[in-house]
Amino acid sequence: MNNDLEGLAKLIRYYSLVSTTEAGSGHPTSSLSAADLMAGLLFGGTFRFDLDYPYTPNNDRIIFSKGHASPLFYAIWAAAGKVTEKELLTLRKFNSPLEGHPTPAFRYTEAATGSLGQG
Repeated sequence: MNNDLEGLAKLIRYYSLVSTTEAGSGHPTSSLSAADLMAGLLFGGTFRFDLDYPYTPNNDRIIFSKGHASPLFYAIWAAAGKVTEKELLTLRKFNSPLEGHPTPAFRYTEAATGSLGQG
């Protein structure tokens, strides 16, 4: 992994830990275990996605069935500059779109494929 991707993976881990620590719950280890994989996949030049237009039909799609790793999913978008650290601190809070499993309440989720039993 090149230095840029290593740095992004570290940032993603940081965001995952900050959000789960603030929430006092979540699954940080599920998020940490896939940070390198997701950094390489999403930021390594393979994944094609227009961050400003998430529902564009030509965007690549990722089926994120590791629902317990929702902090990782949200941290990816933070690393991409589309979720603020302040927003990450709302993980699992009432009325937050950053739920315990990704749902369409979060603007970059099209379907709730990470709920228990669907992975």
